[in-house]
Amino acid sequence: MISPALIDALDRWLDHARAIDGVAGNTIKAYRADVLGFLSFMQGHFGEAQGLAAISRIGVGDMRGWMAHERGRGIAPRSLARSLSAVKSFYRWLSEREGFEPTAVLSARAPKFHRKLPRPLAEDAAREMIDRVGLQATEPWVAARDEAVVTLLYGCGLRISEALGLMGRDLPLPEVLRIRGKGGKERIVPVIPAAREAVARYVDLSPFEPEAAAPVFRGTRGGALAPRAVQKVMEQARLQLGLPATATPHAMRHSFATHLLARGGDLRAIQELLGHASLSTTQAYTAVDAAHLMDSYEKAHPRR
Repeated sequence: MISPALIDALDRWLDHARAIDGVAGNTIKAYRADVLGFLSFMQGHFGEAQGLAAISRIGVGDMRGWMAHERGRGIAPRSLARSLSAVKSFYRWLSEREGFEPTAVLSARAPKFHRKLPRPLAEDAAREMIDRVGLQATEPWVAARDEAVVTLLYGCGLRISEALGLMGRDLPLPEVLRIRGKGGKERIVPVIPAAREAVARYVDLSPFEPEAAAPVFRGTRGGALAPRAVQKVMEQARLQLGLPATATPHAMRHSFATHLLARGGDLRAIQELLGHASLSTTQAYTAVDAAHLMDSYEKAHPRR
Protein backbone atom coordinates (compact mmCIF):
# COMPACT_ATOMS: atom_id res chain seq x y z
CA MET A 1 0.00 0.00 0.00
CA ILE A 2 1.30 3.44 -0.89
CA SER A 3 1.55 5.45 2.31
CA PRO A 4 -0.81 8.38 3.01
CA ALA A 5 2.24 10.65 3.35
CA LEU A 6 3.39 9.78 -0.17
CA ILE A 7 -0.11 10.23 -1.61
CA ASP A 8 -0.28 13.60 0.13
CA ALA A 9 3.11 14.54 -1.37
CA LEU A 10 1.89 13.55 -4.83
CA ASP A 11 -1.24 15.69 -4.42
CA ARG A 12 0.83 18.67 -3.24
CA TRP A 13 3.15 18.31 -6.26
CA LEU A 14 0.17 18.20 -8.61
CA ASP A 15 -1.32 21.28 -6.92
CA HIS A 16 2.02 23.04 -7.41
CA ALA A 17 2.16 22.03 -11.08
CA ARG A 18 -1.38 23.25 -11.61
CA ALA A 19 -1.14 26.55 -9.70
CA ILE A 20 2.48 27.62 -10.23
CA ASP A 21 3.43 26.03 -13.54
CA GLY A 22 -0.01 26.36 -15.12
CA VAL A 23 -0.19 22.70 -16.16
CA ALA A 24 -3.50 21.85 -17.88
CA GLY A 25 -6.11 19.61 -16.25
CA ASN A 26 -5.71 16.69 -18.66
CA THR A 27 -1.95 16.76 -18.16
CA ILE A 28 -2.42 16.73 -14.38
CA LYS A 29 -4.55 13.58 -14.72
CA ALA A 30 -1.88 11.94 -16.86
CA TYR A 31 0.87 12.91 -14.38
CA ARG A 32 -1.09 11.42 -11.49
CA ALA A 33 -1.71 8.13 -13.33
CA ASP A 34 1.93 7.88 -14.41
CA VAL A 35 3.38 8.50 -10.95
CA LEU A 36 0.85 6.25 -9.19
CA GLY A 37 1.72 3.46 -11.63
CA PHE A 38 5.41 3.94 -10.83
CA LEU A 39 4.82 3.94 -7.07
CA SER A 40 2.61 0.85 -7.30
CA PHE A 41 5.36 -1.01 -9.16
CA MET A 42 7.93 -0.01 -6.54
CA GLN A 43 5.63 -1.27 -3.80
CA GLY A 44 5.53 -4.73 -5.36
CA HIS A 45 9.21 -4.53 -6.31
CA PHE A 46 10.32 -3.89 -2.72
CA GLY A 47 7.55 -5.97 -1.17
CA GLU A 48 6.66 -3.29 1.33
CA ALA A 49 4.52 -0.20 1.68
CA GLN A 50 6.04 2.74 -0.11
CA GLY A 51 6.50 5.71 2.21
CA LEU A 52 8.74 8.76 1.91
CA ALA A 53 11.73 6.95 3.41
CA ALA A 54 11.44 3.98 1.05
CA ILE A 55 11.01 6.10 -2.05
CA SER A 56 14.24 7.96 -1.30
CA ARG A 57 16.23 4.68 -1.58
CA ILE A 58 15.31 3.92 -5.20
CA GLY A 59 18.44 3.04 -7.17
CA VAL A 60 19.50 2.68 -10.79
CA GLY A 61 18.62 -1.03 -10.84
CA ASP A 62 15.14 -0.30 -9.51
CA MET A 63 14.56 2.20 -12.31
CA ARG A 64 15.71 -0.32 -14.90
CA GLY A 65 13.35 -2.88 -13.40
CA TRP A 66 10.39 -0.51 -13.66
CA MET A 67 11.17 0.42 -17.25
CA ALA A 68 11.62 -3.24 -18.23
CA HIS A 69 8.30 -4.03 -16.58
CA GLU A 70 6.56 -1.25 -18.51
CA ARG A 71 8.02 -2.40 -21.82
CA GLY A 72 6.94 -5.94 -20.97
CA ARG A 73 3.37 -4.67 -20.58
CA GLY A 74 3.55 -3.38 -24.13
CA ILE A 75 3.89 0.30 -23.22
CA ALA A 76 5.11 2.20 -26.28
CA PRO A 77 8.47 4.03 -26.03
CA ARG A 78 6.77 7.41 -26.43
CA SER A 79 4.35 6.68 -23.56
CA LEU A 80 7.14 5.35 -21.36
CA ALA A 81 9.19 8.48 -22.02
CA ARG A 82 6.21 10.59 -20.93
CA SER A 83 5.78 8.53 -17.74
CA LEU A 84 9.48 8.80 -16.95
CA SER A 85 9.32 12.56 -17.40
CA ALA A 86 6.44 12.78 -14.90
CA VAL A 87 8.26 10.55 -12.41
CA LYS A 88 11.43 12.65 -12.67
CA SER A 89 9.51 15.90 -12.16
CA PHE A 90 7.80 14.53 -9.07
CA TYR A 91 11.01 13.03 -7.71
CA ARG A 92 12.96 16.27 -8.23
CA TRP A 93 10.28 18.26 -6.42
CA LEU A 94 10.08 15.72 -3.58
CA SER A 95 13.86 15.47 -3.12
CA GLU A 96 14.14 19.24 -2.75
CA ARG A 97 11.63 19.17 0.09
CA GLU A 98 12.73 15.96 1.81
CA GLY A 99 16.47 16.45 1.35
CA PHE A 100 17.47 13.16 -0.32
CA GLU A 101 19.68 12.49 -3.33
CA PRO A 102 17.62 12.08 -6.55
CA THR A 103 20.43 11.23 -9.01
CA ALA A 104 19.49 7.56 -9.52
CA VAL A 105 16.02 8.49 -10.76
CA LEU A 106 16.98 11.66 -12.62
CA SER A 107 19.78 9.91 -14.52
CA ALA A 108 17.44 7.26 -15.99
CA ARG A 109 17.44 7.54 -19.76
CA ALA A 110 14.23 7.77 -21.70
CA PRO A 111 13.73 5.13 -24.41
CA LYS A 112 14.47 6.27 -27.94
CA PHE A 113 11.55 6.70 -30.29
CA HIS A 114 10.90 8.30 -33.63
CA ARG A 115 9.01 11.53 -33.25
CA LYS A 116 6.06 11.77 -35.58
CA LEU A 117 6.55 14.63 -37.97
CA PRO A 118 3.69 17.08 -38.37
CA ARG A 119 1.60 16.39 -41.47
CA PRO A 120 0.86 19.78 -43.04
CA LEU A 121 -1.08 20.41 -46.22
CA ALA A 122 0.52 21.94 -49.29
CA GLU A 123 -0.18 25.66 -49.68
CA ASP A 124 -2.67 25.18 -52.51
CA ALA A 125 -4.40 22.35 -50.60
CA ALA A 126 -4.75 24.56 -47.51
CA ARG A 127 -6.40 27.29 -49.58
CA GLU A 128 -8.65 24.76 -51.29
CA MET A 129 -9.65 23.36 -47.91
CA ILE A 130 -10.78 26.78 -46.69
CA ASP A 131 -12.75 27.41 -49.88
CA ARG A 132 -14.34 23.96 -49.85
CA VAL A 133 -15.35 24.15 -46.19
CA GLY A 134 -17.27 27.32 -47.04
CA LEU A 135 -19.35 25.37 -49.57
CA GLN A 136 -20.49 22.50 -47.34
CA ALA A 137 -23.41 24.03 -45.46
CA THR A 138 -26.72 25.02 -47.05
CA GLU A 139 -27.27 27.90 -44.61
CA PRO A 140 -25.05 30.88 -45.51
CA TRP A 141 -24.26 31.79 -41.90
CA VAL A 142 -23.14 28.23 -41.10
CA ALA A 143 -20.94 28.15 -44.21
CA ALA A 144 -19.43 31.52 -43.22
CA ARG A 145 -18.87 30.23 -39.68
CA ASP A 146 -17.02 27.12 -40.80
CA GLU A 147 -14.89 29.08 -43.24
CA ALA A 148 -14.03 31.63 -40.53
CA VAL A 149 -12.93 28.94 -38.06
CA VAL A 150 -10.68 27.15 -40.55
CA THR A 151 -9.25 30.48 -41.73
CA LEU A 152 -8.24 31.24 -38.12
CA LEU A 153 -6.55 27.84 -37.79
CA TYR A 154 -4.47 28.37 -40.91
CA GLY A 155 -4.10 32.14 -40.89
CA CYS A 156 -3.18 32.51 -37.21
CA GLY A 157 -1.92 29.05 -36.24
CA LEU A 158 -4.56 28.63 -33.54
CA ARG A 159 -5.50 25.35 -31.95
CA ILE A 160 -9.14 24.49 -32.54
CA SER A 161 -9.86 24.97 -28.83
CA GLU A 162 -8.34 28.46 -29.03
CA ALA A 163 -10.39 29.46 -32.07
CA LEU A 164 -13.61 28.16 -30.53
CA GLY A 165 -12.68 29.83 -27.25
CA LEU A 166 -12.94 33.34 -28.72
CA MET A 167 -15.64 35.34 -26.97
CA GLY A 168 -17.93 38.15 -28.01
CA ARG A 169 -15.73 40.58 -26.10
CA ASP A 170 -12.98 39.84 -28.65
CA LEU A 171 -15.08 41.33 -31.48
CA PRO A 172 -14.37 42.92 -33.83
CA LEU A 173 -11.11 41.02 -34.10
CA PRO A 174 -8.13 43.37 -33.67
CA GLU A 175 -4.89 43.17 -35.61
CA VAL A 176 -3.35 41.36 -32.63
CA LEU A 177 -4.99 38.85 -30.28
CA ARG A 178 -3.96 37.71 -26.81
CA ILE A 179 -4.47 33.96 -26.81
CA ARG A 180 -4.42 31.85 -23.65
CA GLY A 181 -3.20 28.43 -24.73
CA LYS A 182 -2.08 25.20 -23.09
CA GLY A 183 -1.25 25.48 -19.43
CA GLY A 184 -2.76 28.96 -19.31
CA LYS A 185 0.23 30.43 -21.16
CA GLU A 186 -0.58 33.66 -22.94
CA ARG A 187 0.83 34.68 -26.31
CA ILE A 188 0.41 37.45 -28.84
CA VAL A 189 -0.91 36.39 -32.27
CA PRO A 190 -1.23 38.70 -35.29
CA VAL A 191 -4.58 38.36 -37.06
CA ILE A 192 -4.25 38.59 -40.84
CA PRO A 193 -6.86 40.66 -42.74
CA ALA A 194 -8.34 37.53 -44.37
CA ALA A 195 -9.12 36.08 -40.91
CA ARG A 196 -10.62 39.34 -39.61
CA GLU A 197 -12.77 39.63 -42.73
CA ALA A 198 -13.94 36.00 -42.53
CA VAL A 199 -14.99 36.40 -38.89
CA ALA A 200 -16.69 39.73 -39.58
CA ARG A 201 -18.68 38.17 -42.44
CA TYR A 202 -19.79 35.31 -40.19
CA VAL A 203 -20.85 37.73 -37.44
CA ASP A 204 -22.89 39.76 -39.94
CA LEU A 205 -24.72 36.65 -41.16
CA SER A 206 -25.15 34.92 -37.81
CA PRO A 207 -28.70 34.88 -36.37
CA PHE A 208 -27.22 35.19 -32.87
CA GLU A 209 -26.24 38.59 -31.52
CA PRO A 210 -22.68 38.67 -30.15
CA GLU A 211 -22.53 38.66 -26.35
CA ALA A 212 -19.41 39.64 -24.45
CA ALA A 213 -19.44 36.51 -22.28
CA ALA A 214 -20.64 34.10 -25.00
CA PRO A 215 -18.57 32.24 -27.61
CA VAL A 216 -18.17 33.90 -30.99
CA PHE A 217 -18.79 30.63 -32.81
CA ARG A 218 -22.22 29.11 -32.20
CA GLY A 219 -23.88 25.84 -33.10
CA THR A 220 -27.21 25.83 -34.94
CA ARG A 221 -29.09 25.94 -31.62
CA GLY A 222 -27.09 28.84 -30.27
CA GLY A 223 -24.77 26.96 -27.94
CA ALA A 224 -20.99 26.88 -28.23
CA LEU A 225 -19.77 25.28 -31.45
CA ALA A 226 -18.27 21.84 -30.74
CA PRO A 227 -14.84 20.87 -32.12
CA ARG A 228 -16.44 17.76 -33.63
CA ALA A 229 -18.56 19.93 -35.92
CA VAL A 230 -15.41 21.50 -37.40
CA GLN A 231 -13.73 18.11 -37.70
CA LYS A 232 -16.76 16.73 -39.52
CA VAL A 233 -16.98 19.52 -42.08
CA MET A 234 -13.27 19.17 -42.77
CA GLU A 235 -13.69 15.41 -43.22
CA GLN A 236 -16.33 16.07 -45.88
CA ALA A 237 -14.11 18.63 -47.60
CA ARG A 238 -11.02 16.42 -47.63
CA LEU A 239 -12.94 13.55 -49.18
CA GLN A 240 -14.14 15.83 -51.96
CA LEU A 241 -10.63 17.20 -52.50
CA GLY A 242 -8.96 13.79 -52.36
CA LEU A 243 -6.79 14.76 -49.39
CA PRO A 244 -5.44 12.24 -46.84
CA ALA A 245 -7.00 11.51 -43.48
CA THR A 246 -4.30 13.67 -41.89
CA ALA A 247 -6.05 16.79 -43.29
CA THR A 248 -7.56 17.65 -39.89
CA PRO A 249 -8.13 20.96 -38.07
CA HIS A 250 -4.76 20.54 -36.35
CA ALA A 251 -3.11 20.03 -39.74
CA MET A 252 -4.09 23.61 -40.59
CA ARG A 253 -2.02 24.79 -37.62
CA HIS A 254 0.87 22.60 -38.80
CA SER A 255 0.49 24.09 -42.27
CA PHE A 256 0.65 27.61 -40.84
CA ALA A 257 4.00 26.88 -39.19
CA THR A 258 5.50 24.90 -42.07
CA HIS A 259 4.59 27.48 -44.71
CA LEU A 260 5.97 30.32 -42.58
CA LEU A 261 9.23 28.43 -42.16
CA ALA A 262 9.44 27.64 -45.87
CA ARG A 263 9.14 31.36 -46.62
CA GLY A 264 12.01 32.27 -44.33
CA GLY A 265 10.20 32.65 -41.01
CA ASP A 266 12.38 32.74 -37.90
CA LEU A 267 12.12 29.57 -35.81
CA ARG A 268 11.99 31.49 -32.51
CA ALA A 269 9.24 33.75 -33.83
CA ILE A 270 7.24 30.72 -34.99
CA GLN A 271 7.69 29.17 -31.56
CA GLU A 272 6.16 32.29 -30.00
CA LEU A 273 3.28 32.37 -32.50
CA LEU A 274 2.43 28.72 -31.82
CA GLY A 275 2.83 29.01 -28.07
CA HIS A 276 5.28 26.13 -27.79
CA ALA A 277 6.98 25.96 -24.41
CA SER A 278 10.07 24.33 -25.91
CA LEU A 279 11.94 25.21 -29.09
CA SER A 280 12.50 21.49 -29.68
CA THR A 281 8.76 21.11 -30.36
CA THR A 282 8.89 23.81 -33.01
CA GLN A 283 12.05 22.31 -34.52
CA ALA A 284 9.93 19.42 -35.81
CA TYR A 285 8.88 21.77 -38.58
CA THR A 286 12.47 22.09 -39.79
CA ALA A 287 12.45 18.31 -40.32
CA VAL A 288 9.25 18.63 -42.35
CA ASP A 289 10.79 21.34 -44.49
CA ALA A 290 13.97 19.32 -44.97
CA ALA A 291 11.95 16.22 -45.93
CA HIS A 292 10.05 18.27 -48.52
CA LEU A 293 13.32 19.67 -49.88
CA MET A 294 14.84 16.20 -50.25
CA ASP A 295 11.70 14.90 -51.93
CA SER A 296 11.86 17.73 -54.48
CA TYR A 297 15.58 17.08 -54.96
CA GLU A 298 15.04 13.38 -55.62
CA LYS A 299 12.30 14.09 -58.15
CA ALA A 300 14.06 16.92 -60.00
CA HIS A 301 17.80 16.27 -59.94
CA PRO A 302 19.06 15.22 -63.42
CA ARG A 303 21.47 12.61 -61.97
CA ARG A 304 18.94 10.82 -59.82
